[in-house]
Amino acid sequence: MKIAVLGAGAMGALFGGYLSKNNEVYLVDVNKALIDKISEDGIKIKEKDGSITHLYPNAITDSSSVGNVDLVITFVKSMFTISALENNKGLFGENTYVMTLQNGAGHESKLLTATTRDRVIIGSTQHNSSIVELGTINHGGSGITSIGTISGDVKRIENIAEAFTSCGLECTLSNNVQHQIWHKLFTNTAASSLTAIYQVPLGYIKENEEANGKMRGLVKEAVTVANALGLEFDENQIIDEVETVCKNAPNGYTSIYADIRDGRKTEVDTISGSVLEAAKDLNIAVPLHSWVVDTIHKMEEKGRV
Repeated sequence: MKIAVLGAGAMGALFGGYLSKNNEVYLVDVNKALIDKISEDGIKIKEKDGSITHLYPNAITDSSSVGNVDLVITFVKSMFTISALENNKGLFGENTYVMTLQNGAGHESKLLTATTRDRVIIGSTQHNSSIVELGTINHGGSGITSIGTISGDVKRIENIAEAFTSCGLECTLSNNVQHQIWHKLFTNTAASSLTAIYQVPLGYIKENEEANGKMRGLVKEAVTVANALGLEFDENQIIDEVETVCKNAPNGYTSIYADIRDGRKTEVDTISGSVLEAAKDLNIAVPLHSWVVDTIHKMEEKGRV
């Protein structure tokens, strides 16, 4: 397949790198220093077992000469999705699919600015990655990537799932992908958000009494909202799953943690903020999510001073 990955950050580099094993991949980013580094030296992926995977996707800042691709995957920050799609519209032909595996919910509305409903793929992934240095990432955790369509038979994208799996990114199709997206959202809103606020790795959220209590409260709020949307989750099971993620990656640092650390704007509005917005529509009180969104925005402002 001919694939373009928009955004060469931690997750874009991970997927762009892995997919380049068996596909023609173009990794697109506006950061010239990063693209130059990847063009010269490839992507170095530090695996959980201590080994290093070295991969060489095409790395570019300008996609105008690439032509139409089979698949565009967005891994830019959510606030830049629409502009990234617009700036790379030459990648789109009538048969091009566009996929989001970005954290949070509601991204499909942004993808629809670039294509039609039958060409949009949404999904979630259990992989996580963080930047070590320019051109080097840490593959802190892995698992299944689940994708689905927002219109039409999901089986028509079976070849995309197979392409992912053949490159070491196990991928399944889902007829209820919104359930999968919310399932991933629980860990991000209940644990990742707290790593940003406390500026700690994931293990702290399991071991520290105060942080663990807030994680449990955030899960309870998010599950209440999800169930009101008809998605049917078990609160205690989700708490156990979030704790397992924290236990299995005790030294794992999240992207939202790094954003706050480095004084960047975060994606909190499409993660915890998406729970907050859904709760408002349903008239459900979610005070901990209000606290998370407000606190992270204040930390963003402090980081920019």
